[in-house]
Amino acid sequence: MAKVKSTFFCQNCGAGSAKWVGKCPSCGEWNTYVEEIIQKEEKNDLWKVHDDRRRKSKPTPITEIEGDKIERFSSKNGELDRVLGGGIVNGSIVLVGGEPGIGKSTLLLQVAIQLKGLKVLYISGEESLQQIKMRAERIGIRSEKCFLLAETSLAEVFNHIAGLDPDIVIVDSIQTMHSSQLDAAPGSVSQVRECAGQLMRYAKESAVPVFLIGHITKEGSIAGPKVLEHMVDTVLQFEGDRHHFYRILRTSKNRFGSTSELGIYQMNQSGLKEVKNPSEILLSNNLTTPGVAVGATIEGNRPLLIEVQALVSPATYGTPQRSTTGFDVKRLHMLLAVLERRLGLRLGVQDVFLNITGGIRVDDPSLDLAVCAAIYSSYHDLVISRDTCLIGEIGLGGEIRPVSRIENRLKEAIKLGFSNFYLAKSEESEFKKNNDVRLTQSQILRDAFDDLFG
Repeated sequence: MAKVKSTFFCQNCGAGSAKWVGKCPSCGEWNTYVEEIIQKEEKNDLWKVHDDRRRKSKPTPITEIEGDKIERFSSKNGELDRVLGGGIVNGSIVLVGGEPGIGKSTLLLQVAIQLKGLKVLYISGEESLQQIKMRAERIGIRSEKCFLLAETSLAEVFNHIAGLDPDIVIVDSIQTMHSSQLDAAPGSVSQVRECAGQLMRYAKESAVPVFLIGHITKEGSIAGPKVLEHMVDTVLQFEGDRHHFYRILRTSKNRFGSTSELGIYQMNQSGLKEVKNPSEILLSNNLTTPGVAVGATIEGNRPLLIEVQALVSPATYGTPQRSTTGFDVKRLHMLLAVLERRLGLRLGVQDVFLNITGGIRVDDPSLDLAVCAAIYSSYHDLVISRDTCLIGEIGLGGEIRPVSRIENRLKEAIKLGFSNFYLAKSEESEFKKNNDVRLTQSQILRDAFDDLFG
């Protein structure tokens, strides 16, 4: 006879407890413990490998392991390949999270129907086959190798996988899957953990890549236990405003590549379009407005030119406002203190609004000089010339500090028509001998602004 057991799980971090507690001892959140009934059965893996692709494990000396032997193949999507570290790794499990309606399902459906040479199984627990077919027709790409399945039972999913033998499996979404071995409801901590564990076991034993789509909470983190992110190989965050065109795909975890890569897409009626040169879309055509400056940042291996907009106006409600979009507000407070202390700007009675255009969120300190220039420009109502790019980190003493990979930043800016650069004095560059490029190198902020604004 099956033994029935009731256990309490934290819905935030997945920690378990034999009794209900008000505050989770693991993550510190209040009122997150929910009772789940778990039926203990003869627990066998739902997935059993019946072919020769099962990986046999054995102890191997570390000196005999080939370090470069990571089998990858292209997803036919350049931006996705970039954030994955060069392509899809065989046997990897990838979690894609994002807000509802941001384009997670559209992105993976595009990947599924673009891989015409591979057999792809797209499993949907949220939409009917007709709804997915309508979206595929809107995208406009057809593939006879893409198979759709509307199913939420993990046992049935593995039965279809055993019969189809796909090359890639996509699950939309992991929160809708449920295992018959547990009595808990779909989306609960135990169900999400069990289903993800079974899919991970299948991916590792059969060397078939698995993509999981995950919901997010109102705080922006992936719903379910935190252990879900620890189990998978790669975690991708799909960001953007549903009311704007551009979407950003970020890597927050990647066992097979860099975690600082960035992919940019443009959403239109025919699906998600890759943005090959994001610097062009992040810069406006008219830079003749006070409070606008251009800086250069690095996302992974990709240099980006970023337009920084600032607005400084007298505070009319007593307490000055400090508002930022795409920039750390604490760092803005530090830069405002430097401008007030070192350059004499009276910003204590001014509202300051800062915006990084294009929906990009930047934490690179190399944008400090551009942010300060935009604030100074708006404060004095002065215009920065369109061919000027400012690159440098600002210290508390008002000094301009060098940044990493300056050559890559300069090459990207020169390619887009910039010829006037402001850098740190200790910065070394091969472009010093280029007569078409003007490099102004200053040690302190005041000297740079005396030259920039006259």
